[in-house]
Amino acid sequence: MVVSVDVIHTFKYPLEFVVNTHFTKYPNDKEKYVQKIVTIEQRIDKDSGINYRRRIATCHNVVPAVLRLISVLNVKEFLLEEKAWLNSKKRSLHLKSRNLTWCKYANMWEESEFRPCPENPKWTQLKQHGVIDIQGIGPFGRVIELFAENFLHAGVKRGLGIMDDLLLERCQADLTEIRI
Repeated sequence: MVVSVDVIHTFKYPLEFVVNTHFTKYPNDKEKYVQKIVTIEQRIDKDSGINYRRRIATCHNVVPAVLRLISVLNVKEFLLEEKAWLNSKKRSLHLKSRNLTWCKYANMWEESEFRPCPENPKWTQLKQHGVIDIQGIGPFGRVIELFAENFLHAGVKRGLGIMDDLLLERCQADLTEIRI
C-alpha cells in the first residue's frame, strides 16, 4: 500500500524570507526528531544561476518500540537526504527529499516547491507531495503502513506549524532590530 499526502500552504511572508527560514530551521527546540543537518554538496550553476544544495538530516528513530522488534527497524537514528534547487531568477525553490535508511523496506519521498503566491506575490505558496511505500516486511507491513500514515500526516502539520512559528519569531525579531 502507498500512503500519500498533498499540501498547499500559504506563508504570509516573502519568498526569500521563507527560503532562508527553511534552510535554517533545523535543528531547533520545536522539532524533537531532527538531530542535525549537514550540507554535503553546494554549487551554483554559472549559466542558470541555480543554487543547488544536497543535505543529509540525521533524525531520531520514530518507530514505536513494539515495531522495533523487527530487527531492521531497531536503529537509533535514520538518515534523510534533501536536494534543493534555488532559482533566484524565477523566484522558486524546488526540493526533493528521500530516506536513505530502510531503503530496501520503505520508500519515503517528498517533493516541495516554494513560489510567490498567485493571489499576493509578497507571500509564498508551498506545494508539497509526499509518499511512503512499505514493502518486503511481511505481515507487519500493514501495521507499519498505518503508523507511517499517521506519522506522515502529523509530520506535515508539525512541519508547517514550525515554519509558521519560526517565520513569526524571526519577523518580530527583525522588526525589533529596526526599531532600536
